[in-house]
Amino acid sequence: MVRHLDIHPKDPEPRKIAQIVDVLRQGGLVAYPTDSGYALGATPGNKEAIERITQIRRLDKKHHFTLVCHDFAQLGSVVIVDNSDFRLIKSLTPGPYTFILTATKEVPRMMVHPKKLTVGVRIPEHPVALALVRELGEPILSSTLILPEAEEPMSEGWVVAEEIGHALDAIVDSDVTSTEPTTVLDLSEGDVRVARVGAGDVSRFE
Repeated sequence: MVRHLDIHPKDPEPRKIAQIVDVLRQGGLVAYPTDSGYALGATPGNKEAIERITQIRRLDKKHHFTLVCHDFAQLGSVVIVDNSDFRLIKSLTPGPYTFILTATKEVPRMMVHPKKLTVGVRIPEHPVALALVRELGEPILSSTLILPEAEEPMSEGWVVAEEIGHALDAIVDSDVTSTEPTTVLDLSEGDVRVARVGAGDVSRFE
């Protein structure tokens, strides 16, 4: 049966955060709030969770999974960042942006794009998401919770429970700060390519 925990959106309770992280460490799949709607989360390298996310969202093999990080130091351990990328990412984080970059050897191969060897990374501006990744001590393997045929991420815990609760191990019920998905910036080929326009402003790249 899925665990359903109410967590304060601005001052998340450490005891409840620890309970969700225990689910993650035991191989579970959780739905949690971010600054761009709900996301599905698991530990990196969790093959079963990747398969479950793929089934829930009906993803193809070209989908970029995202590693949600607590800070820039953690982000820099999973992707290769040059000086220009560093300045750009620092100027936009934390915030509703996902960056596509070449993965380091620390990233499980199953998460990496099969041809480009890239992965998505982001640092969200949401207290609950940041508390979860801080407590876990490593990035959270994530995918925005946009169901097939939908255009926006799910934004309420009770709706997540009704729609896909049977497919999850835990749901964090807390406020999201936006219902738009992240803006995706592909930095893997030396320039900035806007791969998806979302909550993050892209005017400087036009």
